[in-house]
Amino acid sequence: MKIERREFLKLAGLSAIFGLGGTAIAASVQQTPSYIPDPKELTGKRWALVINMDKFKTDADVKRVIEVCHTKHNVPNIPNPKQEVKWIFTEMMENVFPEQQDKYLTEHYKHMPFLTLCNHCANPPCVRVCPTQATFKRKSDGIVMMDMHRCIGCRFCMAGCPYGARSLNWIDPRPYLDPKKINPEFPTRMKGVVEKCTLCYELIAVGKIPACAEASNGAIVFGDLEDPKSEVRKVLAETYTIRRKPELGTRPSVYYVIGGMKDAGKGA
Repeated sequence: MKIERREFLKLAGLSAIFGLGGTAIAASVQQTPSYIPDPKELTGKRWALVINMDKFKTDADVKRVIEVCHTKHNVPNIPNPKQEVKWIFTEMMENVFPEQQDKYLTEHYKHMPFLTLCNHCANPPCVRVCPTQATFKRKSDGIVMMDMHRCIGCRFCMAGCPYGARSLNWIDPRPYLDPKKINPEFPTRMKGVVEKCTLCYELIAVGKIPACAEASNGAIVFGDLEDPKSEVRKVLAETYTIRRKPELGTRPSVYYVIGGMKDAGKGA
């Protein structure tokens, strides 16, 4: 059997890689340092947020939380609402809690804009429908993540999410970033990928709480649902809270205080 020169060279190259060269390659792989977490990293089994809209004194307080989140994560400010990208945003109660609507509901909540974001569900449908595993749930703490490099822009996750918490970059988002506010420590995105809130995993990794909770002056409480001593569990034990569309079985990790005690969660 004759072997063409090109095929011979190909076989020779493969032999070098898996033969003599294989040992050197294997050795170099073994010498690659493993990831070492920051000693200050926050650890929890299931991170959650409790949002008390009554604690936001003004619309400016709400806007500040949104601005802090979007600036820290290089979220573009695109004026066209059909192309906008949102990580945390406001919606009226009729859209956030449609199942709670009633003509006898207090006017206070009927006209209140509620902060909404990814609910980091314990049973996230977006993860199940993603064909490339670009969206996945971390086993360590339950955060639903996005790998922008794996995303192919199919939007299955957007269709699967019952909370409208995901945005597709229909256009290149980078021209819509303020050069003076770009955060060099967080990557920018490109056209054709989906993005959403990732619960500030990069801040948790260095011992900090999510930016929205930090900027909310106690209106948003962050903590571990599995820890009975966490601030989140204290608030849930003392106040009445609801979650978005719990009947779907997604088990959201974002709770909303409704008519709760004024001092619940103070100092969080």
